[in-house]
Amino acid sequence: MYDHQKELEEIINRLEKNSFKGKNILVTGGAGFIGSWICEVLLEMNANSVVSLDNLSSGRWENISHLEKNPNFKFIKHDISIPIYFGKIIPNKICYPSIDERFDIVMHLASRASPFEFEKFPISILKSNTLGTMNALGCSKDHNAKFFYASTSETYGNPPADKVPTPESYFGNVNTIGPRSCYDESKRAGEAFAKAYELQHNIDVRFVRIFNTYGPRIRAGEELGRALPNFIEQCLNDDPITVFGDGSQTRCFTYVVDEVEGILKDTLIPEARGIPINLGHNKVTTILELAELTKRLTNSNSEIIYQKMPKDDPIRRQPILTRAKKILKWEPTTDLETGLKKTIEWYKMQNV
Repeated sequence: MYDHQKELEEIINRLEKNSFKGKNILVTGGAGFIGSWICEVLLEMNANSVVSLDNLSSGRWENISHLEKNPNFKFIKHDISIPIYFGKIIPNKICYPSIDERFDIVMHLASRASPFEFEKFPISILKSNTLGTMNALGCSKDHNAKFFYASTSETYGNPPADKVPTPESYFGNVNTIGPRSCYDESKRAGEAFAKAYELQHNIDVRFVRIFNTYGPRIRAGEELGRALPNFIEQCLNDDPITVFGDGSQTRCFTYVVDEVEGILKDTLIPEARGIPINLGHNKVTTILELAELTKRLTNSNSEIIYQKMPKDDPIRRQPILTRAKKILKWEPTTDLETGLKKTIEWYKMQNV
């Protein structure tokens, strides 16, 4: 049986218990997969106030509904690409004077991130990571708050073989007008926005480049194009497992407990200021290996079928973790089989 509270306690045990005690924190995308985990951990670590801001376009209310009973938690349904102001009355502006505490940390995680959504919602994705990042940074500036930006390995695009595994110093190989460009380029622009606010306004900015992360609450659905959760659902239903290409493309899958630990460490350690840091597992798995492992762990009768490879889908993904290990004292500890078993258990609980 999957034990979510035990997972939260595991993250907290890896951090200083009082790291966020008394802090007021805004989390955009706070109802999303990773964002909701962060909100929970911050509350468990005695944050004074956690404000989750999400328009619920890809975030889910059920991810955070149980937090409503916590007096230190607040939810605001809002699209961060539209400016928002706290603790002040401004004519014709969206204001929340009821939230008058000063934020100590602004964490910007709001954006759709599923591959098949890139062609369906490119404008909202572009806005989340450009206008949304600027608005979140403006809030950080108003409150003199530390700013965290959830960037992505997609900033690297499709790197050549000699750049895999990939260091943070690699500038990327991105198709600016391809089907993934709304996400890849807006995330790159988001990093530039963060750096600009650091340079011009001396904002304490942090950003990590997140590699493929999975775990309880990750969304599934063939319309999203995410291999790991789709494989789980397909196997549990004994549906065909859809593998793109021949399945030889590689990814490094990071369990959400490890990822959240790394993200929160990044907000805490002074030496992480202004430096992009890769956060991901460094063990390579092919997509076909993932399909076969999922089938075995679910005892599924599903057949593996092959479909055409999507345009610009990266062939290889693997981070170099030198900065994470040196600066954050972080590296992933959950192997794929262990994390996948937990994720499968969680999916089974949702279908009871």
